[in-house]
Amino acid sequence: MAGSHADSPLINDRADLVSYFERGSRPPQDWRIGTEHEKFAYRRDDLRPLPYEGEVGIRAILERLQRYGWSPVVEDGSIIALTQDGQAVTLEPSGAVELSGAPVENLHQTCHEVNTHLAQVKEIGAELDIGFLGLGYHPKWRYEDMPVMPKGRYGIMRRYMPTRGSLGLDMMFRTCTVQVNLDYSSEADMVEKLQTSLRLQPIATALFANSPFKEGKPNGFLSYRSHVWTDTDPDRTGFLPFAFEDGMGFERYTDYALDVPMYFVHREGYVDVAGRSFRDFLDGKLEELPGERPTMQDWEDHVSTAFPEVRLKHYLELRGADGGPWGRLCALPALWVGLLYDPSALDAAFELCKDWSHEEVVALHADVTRQALKAEFRGRPVQEIAREVVEIAGQGLRSRGVQDSMGDSEDHFLNPLRAIADSGVTPAEELLEAFEKRWGNNVDPVFEEYAY
Repeated sequence: MAGSHADSPLINDRADLVSYFERGSRPPQDWRIGTEHEKFAYRRDDLRPLPYEGEVGIRAILERLQRYGWSPVVEDGSIIALTQDGQAVTLEPSGAVELSGAPVENLHQTCHEVNTHLAQVKEIGAELDIGFLGLGYHPKWRYEDMPVMPKGRYGIMRRYMPTRGSLGLDMMFRTCTVQVNLDYSSEADMVEKLQTSLRLQPIATALFANSPFKEGKPNGFLSYRSHVWTDTDPDRTGFLPFAFEDGMGFERYTDYALDVPMYFVHREGYVDVAGRSFRDFLDGKLEELPGERPTMQDWEDHVSTAFPEVRLKHYLELRGADGGPWGRLCALPALWVGLLYDPSALDAAFELCKDWSHEEVVALHADVTRQALKAEFRGRPVQEIAREVVEIAGQGLRSRGVQDSMGDSEDHFLNPLRAIADSGVTPAEELLEAFEKRWGNNVDPVFEEYAY
């Protein structure tokens, strides 16, 4: 959601842009975990996605969620989000419901947050005969069947996306993900975490592969969601080749963000500036806002419209996993917290992948979208690498030593990934087997068997 422009200071020079990322640095005792996940909402009677309006619609869900203490966020008379204690419930373009979690100290808290939210939406779903499904890509309906939510920025993106790639609208309207936001202590710490997580992102994509269907049939991929991102918009997606190079830092990322074409500027409403240059905005030469110069809120908004596999903001946002069922929503933050928040684990993870080139990682990503853990990298099965990565993460979580009230460590949240890595069978392959052997080549049962 866009912040307030009126109270935000004007940008004076490029140093202000760099300082936005510098200000994200926090000492380890202040590091937090922010988990986000999206899910498709649908009518249980005919499995169709929900419109915004109506007795059985997205607005009705948002209105009923307010009974649990959520406060509405309104745009042009429509409720577009809810907030509570640092959390937000937001809407994806076609009405997928997202929980953006509060920054919390440990995985027990983030999983409690996820569980509380899902219990709330399940209760409301039962009242309205609505279901919620966690998959990386919508298994049944066409793009034309998907509704459009009343959010101004989505209209701008919807017009611009097809000019930059053939699958951008698919990304907007038919994908769901789970991701985690993690902190860094310094520029050097940010660089090590960014380089490590970019290189290992295809391993996470393989472990979480969960999008094998399109419009009722197998689509030839195990993570079609990840494939969709490869033809969405080359200006703002991918694996950041400059991040693999010496000299990576806040300034390099600032230059990258400056070169990402703009989508919008938020004033009283959204001003469509799709394709324009933020550099021109800095010089007061944006033709839609002649003579006006940007604020820090404008920069923050703009940075949020870049979509690399790992995104830098005031924190690192790790974005490479398909949405999935309840248990795996806690496994994704567990993986990355284990790898990145313990110094020894981070060093081990960095050592594992430090010489992987950008070209190799892009090729590996392409392979795992189709083959997941059965792909190979440098003659080694990805399944074997995934086992090693999960083990390093487990060591990191055990080293953190954070226990819940029952004395359980954070390590157990990795158990779903251990099972996948040990078996070599991804969630997508389980879905395909069910489709062929139990469901009679019909995807409809997924809405019952895999609902939250």
